[in-house]
Amino acid sequence: MNILSHLLSQPAQNNSQKRQRRGIEIKSPREIDIMRQSAKIVATVLTEITELVKPGMTTADLDAHAEKRIREMGATPSFKGYHGFPASICSSINNEVVHGIPSPKKVIRTGDVLKVDTGAYYQGFHGDSCITIAVGEVTPEAARLIRVAEEALFKGIAQVKAGNDLMSIAGAIEDHVKANKFTVVEDFTGHGVGRNLHEEPSVFNFRTREMPNVKLRAGMTLAIEPILNAGSKYTRTLSDRWTAVTVDNSLSAQFEHTVLVTETGYEILTDRTKL
Repeated sequence: MNILSHLLSQPAQNNSQKRQRRGIEIKSPREIDIMRQSAKIVATVLTEITELVKPGMTTADLDAHAEKRIREMGATPSFKGYHGFPASICSSINNEVVHGIPSPKKVIRTGDVLKVDTGAYYQGFHGDSCITIAVGEVTPEAARLIRVAEEALFKGIAQVKAGNDLMSIAGAIEDHVKANKFTVVEDFTGHGVGRNLHEEPSVFNFRTREMPNVKLRAGMTLAIEPILNAGSKYTRTLSDRWTAVTVDNSLSAQFEHTVLVTETGYEILTDRTKL
C-alpha cells in the first residue's frame, strides 16, 4: 500500500512513532523470520484471489475473502482502519491507479485491468504486496502494460543488495518503463515496511533529488512498487478521498513485493512462486 499523499496530510504522531519513521530500521534475524510469515500470508491471499477472481464478482467479494483468510492465518489486515481506510484490500480497476475502495456495487468485468493490494500484520510486523490481474481477455495494450509493470518491478529488485543505493532501483525501473513508452506515476512511492506499514525510506520509481540517495544495508525491508500508466503520469483523487485515477482516463498497472536486503542481494519475502 502506498499512501504518501495521505500521510502528508495526517495529524502529528506521538514521539515514539516519529522516531520510528525518521530512522531506517535494520531487522534482526528473529524479526526477519516473523516478516517471512507475514509476507507469506499476503502472498497466499493474493494467489488465492488470482485464482478466485472472475467476471460478475464484485470487489467487495474479494475483500471479504482476503479479510477472512488473513484472520484464519493468525494475522490482521494491515490496511483496514489504517488512516481510516475501510477495507482489507485496495482494489483498483482500469484507470484507477491506487487505493480503490472495494464495493458491492463495483462489478468485475471481462477485459478489466484489476489491481489488488493487501497487507497482513502478524506478530508485530507487516507484509505488503500488490498484483495486477488481467480479467479474461484484455486488449493488447493492457496486456503489454501489465507485462512491463511486472518486468519493471523485477528490474528494480535486481538492483537490491547491500552497498547499492535507492536511485539504482529507481533508475532501473524508470529506464525500463520509458523504453516501453509508458509513464511512471510520480505521485506515489514505495517505502520501508516492518513494524509499521510505512517506514523510512521512501523508495522512488524515478530518479529524483527530492530525497537522500540512501545506501542499502543488509536487514532493510523495502516495499518496491512501480506504478505505470499507459498515458499521462498525472493522477487525481476522487471525492472518496482515497481512489486515485489517471487524469486522461488511461489504463494503470502496479506490482509490489516486500523485499529483504541481504549482503549479496535480496530475498523476495512475498514471492508467490515459493508457496
